[in-house]
Amino acid sequence: MSTYRAVEVAPDGRLRPTERELVPPSAGQVRIRVEACGICYSDSVAVHPHGGDEPNRVPGHEAVGRIDAVGDGVTGWHVGDRVGVGFLGGHCGMCAPCRVGDFVGCTDQPYTGIHIDGGYAEVMYSRQTGLVSVPETMNALWVAPLLCAGLTVYNALVGHVFRPGGAVPGDLVAVQGIGGLGHLAIQYARALSLRVAAVARGSGKEGLALGLGAHHYVDSTAVDTATHLTKLGGAQLVLATAAAGDVTPLLGGLARGGKLIALGMTDEPVRVTPSQLIFQNVQVLGSLTGPPAQNEQNLAFAEAHGVAPMMEQAPLTDAAPAYARMMRGEARFRMVLTP
Repeated sequence: MSTYRAVEVAPDGRLRPTERELVPPSAGQVRIRVEACGICYSDSVAVHPHGGDEPNRVPGHEAVGRIDAVGDGVTGWHVGDRVGVGFLGGHCGMCAPCRVGDFVGCTDQPYTGIHIDGGYAEVMYSRQTGLVSVPETMNALWVAPLLCAGLTVYNALVGHVFRPGGAVPGDLVAVQGIGGLGHLAIQYARALSLRVAAVARGSGKEGLALGLGAHHYVDSTAVDTATHLTKLGGAQLVLATAAAGDVTPLLGGLARGGKLIALGMTDEPVRVTPSQLIFQNVQVLGSLTGPPAQNEQNLAFAEAHGVAPMMEQAPLTDAAPAYARMMRGEARFRMVLTP
C-alpha cells in the first residue's frame, strides 16, 4: 500500500506528522503533488482541540503543485499541469449563488484545509472547479502566499479601482496594518498607480513600508490617523488588513464617497454613524477572496508587476514550529512549507 506524508491536527490541537493512504482521486477531483504550501492565520480555524466526531484535519489552503492523477469526469486538466488551490475548494455549479455566477458564495463548496484536507502534505486532492492554473515561470514559494493573501488584497483593490465612482490613478489608498496582507497590499496598490499611505503602530515599519512602495507612512501612535489622511486629501479606499484593533477611527480619514474594506479578521465592531453614511456617502465593506479564474488574473498581475511576498521557508517536518512562529507574529511575513 502506498502512502504519503502529511501533518494533521491531533485531538489535543497539536500539529503532528502522519501518513495517509495514496488513493486515486474521486470523480471530478484531481490528485496533486504539493510543491509548497503557505501557512495562513486562518489555518487556526482548523488547528484546535477536537473530539472523536471530528477528523484529524490536514490544514493548508495556499498550496501549489502538479497534477499526478485525474478522476472520472475531469475535463480541461491533465497530469503534469501546474496548479494551485486556495481557500475555496471548488464550487458546485448548481446551487442558487452559482447559478447567478457567485462562485465565492457557493453553498456546496468546501474550504480547503478546514472542511477537507489541505496542503500541509506531500499530496492533496481537490475538486477540478477549485484549481488555479499556475505559470511555469513563477517560483512556487512566491505563488503559495499569493493564492490566498495576495488574492484577498488584489480583489479588494481591483473591485474598486477604475470602476464608476471608484479610485483612479493618483487617488489615495490607506493600508492599515503592515503584515502578511498589508505588505502585499502596498505593492498591489502601487502597481495600480495609486498613492499609498501605510498605517501602522509605531515607527518600526516605516522603512519597510516606504521600501515596498508606500508614498506616506502614518504612525498611528504619534498622530491622529484620520486627521493625517484628511490632510493628504482623504482616502478613496482604506484597506483594514490587521487582525486586531478598532478600525472605526479610520472612517474619519475617508474622502467623500470613500470605502473602508475590512480584510483582517477581528472581533471589534465597525461603528459608522448615519451622518457619515448620508452626508459623507462612505461605505463599509468586507472582502473574502475570489474564484479560481480571478486568482489566475491575480498571479498574472503579480508576475507582471513584480509583486512578491516576504516569506520564510520551512520543511514539512517543521510544520508545527513554523505554524507557531507564524501565529506569534514572528515571521516576516509568511511561512511556506515545502515537502
